[in-house]
Amino acid sequence: GQPCKTQFLTPEMCRAARALLGWTQGDLAEQAEVSRGTIRDYESSRHGVHRATEAQLRRALESGGARFVEISDFGMALCAATAAPRQEH
Repeated sequence: GQPCKTQFLTPEMCRAARALLGWTQGDLAEQAEVSRGTIRDYESSRHGVHRATEAQLRRALESGGARFVEISDFGMALCAATAAPRQEH
């Protein structure tokens, strides 16, 4: 496979999402089921990641509570998931 050409999860966005969640590179590697070296090398821009690996990273970060939102005329933004509003009975 080829490295992802249209990148959704940039190295900077990956680092920011980890920081938002309070995760180490090891935490993300464990949650995404990839090696810590893959995270380290990707975040330091030593190499890109394949689409499948990017999808694993995104799923892990989103499962942890990070949300990626596309903003018109801006691009991707990162925010924390919030709990649904509680219904009063």
